[in-house]
Amino acid sequence: MTNSREQEQINKFNHDQLTQEYFAILKELIAKKSIFAQEIGLAEVADYLGKIFSQAGAEVFIDDSYKAPFFIAKFKSPNPQAKTIIFYNHYDTVPADADQVWTGDPFSLTTRDGYIYGRGVDDDKGHIIARLTAVRKYLEEEGDLPLNLTFMIEGAEESASTDLEKYLEKHAEKLLPADFLIWEQGIKNVKGQLEITGGNKGIITFDLSVKSASVDIHSKFGGVIESATWYLLKAINSMRDDKGRILIDDIYEQVQRPSPRELELVEQYAIENGDNLSQLYDLKLPVMLEDRRDFLRRYFFEPALTIEGISSGYLGQGVKTIIPSTATAKMEMRLVPGLTPLDVIDKIKRHLLRHGFDQVEVIYTLGEESYRSDMSAGPILRVSNLAKDLYPAGIALLPTAAGTGPMQLIHQALQVPMAAFGLGNANSRDHAGDENISIADYYTHIELVKELIKSYE
Repeated sequence: MTNSREQEQINKFNHDQLTQEYFAILKELIAKKSIFAQEIGLAEVADYLGKIFSQAGAEVFIDDSYKAPFFIAKFKSPNPQAKTIIFYNHYDTVPADADQVWTGDPFSLTTRDGYIYGRGVDDDKGHIIARLTAVRKYLEEEGDLPLNLTFMIEGAEESASTDLEKYLEKHAEKLLPADFLIWEQGIKNVKGQLEITGGNKGIITFDLSVKSASVDIHSKFGGVIESATWYLLKAINSMRDDKGRILIDDIYEQVQRPSPRELELVEQYAIENGDNLSQLYDLKLPVMLEDRRDFLRRYFFEPALTIEGISSGYLGQGVKTIIPSTATAKMEMRLVPGLTPLDVIDKIKRHLLRHGFDQVEVIYTLGEESYRSDMSAGPILRVSNLAKDLYPAGIALLPTAAGTGPMQLIHQALQVPMAAFGLGNANSRDHAGDENISIADYYTHIELVKELIKSYE
């Protein structure tokens, strides 16, 4: 059921001709699959965006040197002293295969009960079109922009932003100088507050592999012969205690400690807690940290080691009495400022050797560093003040999110303050079936971006 504010926004959306024109474009954009992992539609969607942005009056540049074309569109102000804001987005999506349950066709944008459904409608195509709509609305009403607006859109974000570093090295001069970068997306939380976040965690993913014999062995020798499975489990168990604290040497010594201001922000605005997670996911095991401050510090400001999956031995029907000769595990560690992927993977290798697990092979698969903005930066405070007038429940100002993206990579190249905010909701179901946004949030995001542009007059 919608409240009066939401219904007002829905009515505006329905009667706004320009918004409806660009919503039709969003429908076509959603229908065009662009999935890096499956090598589907990347060039086609980049070309389609080029057509749409060119028609909107932007100067468009597309570099297709690598698998996912890199897209830049620039709207220029006539003022030679104008500031510049960059919108970072991505046009690739995760797949929507048979393993996910969708009410309708995931690549046919649909609306029902005040919500919009489709793969990429939140992550991230809906943000691209909403922001473009805001620019077009301002231009239609005012004629000229008071600042320069650059859209930087990549096509491999869902696959660790493959080749983005190469693109940034080639094209930094096309993006600079800049004063502020608005990140790809964000949400309105369950309290109705717009979350404005200034960073994200990094990540490394790696495989652990053990081969203990040339073949599987009869399990009658289980009391005298070690199995790859037990060996790998002991190696993994040596890396973390039962409260989730990482036991690898020198990890925490390099972590950049949160400032008093950052701790204050998460205590004031963060809504995550153990009880909510238990209810949301119907947890059968206890949350590892009960104290709220400890929980928030770990969640936002400390690394986390996770087993993504383990494979070993016989898992078919019935029984097969063997000692497995091979075992593998897919692992990840979420990183925070101070930790770099290659240094952490080296620490993991040294830890395993130091603890006698010399038969574990460590295979590094991908990594991204983490980033945190200064939440007192002028452009972030400007957005925060504008958002308070558009979101009756207010804002939640957070120094970082616990997820991962290429923020640090982009900051290294551009050296500008960055913040994330967007049109998603607490149950937008990114990467899952029935990915969605609300019509009211979509239109409010258009209004916020338009008001941000106007604030530079």
